Amino acid sequence: MSAIRQMEPVRGGPLFRPLSAEDEEQQPDEIESLCMSCYRNGVTRLLLTKIPFFKEIIVSSFTCSSCAWSNTEIQSVGRIQEQGVRYTLAVTARQDMNREVVKTDCATARIPELDFEIPAFSQKGALTTIEGIIDRAVAGLEQDQPVRRAADKDVAGKIDEFIGKLKQLKEVDSSFTFIIDDPSGNSFVESPFAPQKDDALVVTRYRRTSQQDSMLGLEAEETDENPADSVEDLRNEVLQFNTNCPECNAPANTNMKLVQIPHFKEVIIMATNCEACGHRTNEVKSGGAIEPLGTRITLRVTDPSDMTRDVLKVVKNPFTLGDSSTPSRVEKLQEFGRMVYQIMEGHMEAHFILDDPAGNSYLQNVYAPEEDPELKVEHYERTLAQNEDLGLNDMRTEGYESGLTSER
Repeated sequence: MSAIRQMEPVRGGPLFRPLSAEDEEQQPDEIESLCMSCYRNGVTRLLLTKIPFFKEIIVSSFTCSSCAWSNTEIQSVGRIQEQGVRYTLAVTARQDMNREVVKTDCATARIPELDFEIPAFSQKGALTTIEGIIDRAVAGLEQDQPVRRAADKDVAGKIDEFIGKLKQLKEVDSSFTFIIDDPSGNSFVESPFAPQKDDALVVTRYRRTSQQDSMLGLEAEETDENPADSVEDLRNEVLQFNTNCPECNAPANTNMKLVQIPHFKEVIIMATNCEACGHRTNEVKSGGAIEPLGTRITLRVTDPSDMTRDVLKVVKNPFTLGDSSTPSRVEKLQEFGRMVYQIMEGHMEAHFILDDPAGNSYLQNVYAPEEDPELKVEHYERTLAQNEDLGLNDMRTEGYESGLTSER
């Protein structure tokens, strides 16, 4: 890294220059280094460059004049990205073979039509083209062919046949699919139409699996991120805790789930089931605090479909059941039931009013996010009695620190 820092004043310009064949000033820096093959000194050439519409990379190339050993690779200057990336390119023309490709060592390259795959960490990272990746694969397969022909002619013949198919791909006589899948998110396939959309190229970003994080050595980072992730996971899980049945006092389980109501807020759904006596209860609570203003929602019921609107409120049954009700009361309830039935059938128009001093009730707006012509929402100041019912008059939300200090 110290060698890279020393290059900056020598260049007299930006450290990472855009990659361009027309830039004559963009030359690699040479550093004398040890050859790991013959342990004599060779030359490492470093090119600090920037891929258009991508990011900065370091291209390194080593050659040894003593043993002729050489090696080329690239390194991403940035860190491992938050998400993995998958590039899927439909190769349909010869010019597609010339697209620049940045393939890191942890990326997987695939051609599904040939069932061909270059696994992760099987090659060093490279700055090349699609044709270059195929040529590199062909060179790797041809490297040990003389030995295979002597040991097993059938296997060598099948590999020769497969090599022929790879070489045929470069002619693009028929379209094929080229896929780069990089969990680190640092690979890249050039789009000649950038920044416009490329119909032949699909870029997909995804969340890594635990196995991929482990492969990249991110297990420690994953542990640090778990507290933040647990908040989001809480919304996707049903929590369960032990309670006692309100009827028989036997041990029971209560399930709790956070649910986001569209165009409203989060609510908590709680359900208790007692296996001892069969008692079941369910309750919906607001996930937020009491609102500063009360809410009055008025719906003009004009169609039977209005009866299917979702409603969130605390329900208390105002009616009495049983044979002990007086005849006059029963008659009134029956008449009321007939009127409700007519409203449900759409034979009678009515107004449904939902008045909640806490401001946490909800009646579905079927036109959301637009206004509903049949729905009226009013916010109002609570009375002293309503604040008393909600327990707000005894709450002290300002200056309570000074009160505690004086008590001490």
